[in-house]
Amino acid sequence: MKNDLFEYPIQSDQVIERLIRWIDQNYSFYCLTFGNGHDYPEGTFPDQILAGNTVLEKGSLWEHSNYPAAGIISYDYKNQLEKLSSKNPILVKVPDLTFFKAELRITWDGDKIYSNQALPEKSLEGANTKIDSTPIEIQALTSKEEYIRVFEAIQNEIIEGNTYEMNYCIAYQASFEKLDPITSFFKLMQLSPMPFSGLFKSNVKYLISASPERFLKKEASRLIAQPIKGTSKRGKNKEEDEASKRILLQSEKERAENLMITDLMRNDLSKVSQIGSVHVPELFGVYSFPKVHQMISTVQSELLPKIGLKEIFQATFPMGSMTGAPKISTMELIEKFENFQRGWFSGALGIIQENGDFDFSVIIRSIVADLETKKLYFAVGSAITIDAEAEQEYEECLLKASALLEVLRGS
Repeated sequence: MKNDLFEYPIQSDQVIERLIRWIDQNYSFYCLTFGNGHDYPEGTFPDQILAGNTVLEKGSLWEHSNYPAAGIISYDYKNQLEKLSSKNPILVKVPDLTFFKAELRITWDGDKIYSNQALPEKSLEGANTKIDSTPIEIQALTSKEEYIRVFEAIQNEIIEGNTYEMNYCIAYQASFEKLDPITSFFKLMQLSPMPFSGLFKSNVKYLISASPERFLKKEASRLIAQPIKGTSKRGKNKEEDEASKRILLQSEKERAENLMITDLMRNDLSKVSQIGSVHVPELFGVYSFPKVHQMISTVQSELLPKIGLKEIFQATFPMGSMTGAPKISTMELIEKFENFQRGWFSGALGIIQENGDFDFSVIIRSIVADLETKKLYFAVGSAITIDAEAEQEYEECLLKASALLEVLRGS
């Protein structure tokens, strides 16, 4: 043992998958995260597994201390923060808050696994629990024609002054006979390894996530938000790829979208931060991922004393990159124009340390599945402004959906 941790050698590339299959059999909740080696400002999710059998009720969550935890805040938690409602069809029913106390914590590096508990030998050897997933027929809930019709209606709302920018999302759903979330997650990691990738289990419900976006990170008194607004496709060769990055960086439309949400996040952080501490270390940073380039800005601040998780989320949730601006009136329009309840999609997946520091991603590029009802869904979206073009925004949605469709159709 090293530093009171149990050490085990990594003997094959599949050892983490074998571990998570054993954990899947023995724990009601777990959160597997990968940073996938990305050079991301302020770091990525850790390569880590947290697992437990103790759900955290709302009071315990807000009073959290002295133990690691993980969980999901549903987008529809907004209804507890503002006078809002969600009455659109539910694709997979989930609670507003889903958090657990971590009893088991496992990390790894190049050649060793470290665990806070002794692991049985069979956990490293693996268990014969793999499900043979079958290809899944995916149903788009919004046709291209309907998308364009709604797009034009949203631009009319912008003309009327009811919103400046709205993140309009479209959903895909499916029923399935067999789905192995673990196999699906590792296939998604091959296709789209992201800095905030995660596999989350809550009893029979799973989140399979390849998110590129951080929502909020807390380090001591420092709070960090990193909204993404601005997307371009990767090129087929180096010259084409660099040209795509330049076009994204120089696009007045994409910069305007990014700036609007950056300003919104600055305003949100100011509600819980020391006066004059909110600043933007990086504006319009362009970062490359397997299928897209993204424009990312970083906002930082120093928290006021005695501000806890509850107050931070009351001030900042949901993230502006998934709503638009102004936030409350735009969320009302999202309810009007979208045809599904977002649920876990565009909520936040997070890990909380013993000292109260945390890191939350934005739940995008993610599949939500219920193994009991045998239903799943995912959603994609983009920011609609007065300068946006319907065809271009629709193609951006298809690009964001491509890896998820490949995982499910090719299972």
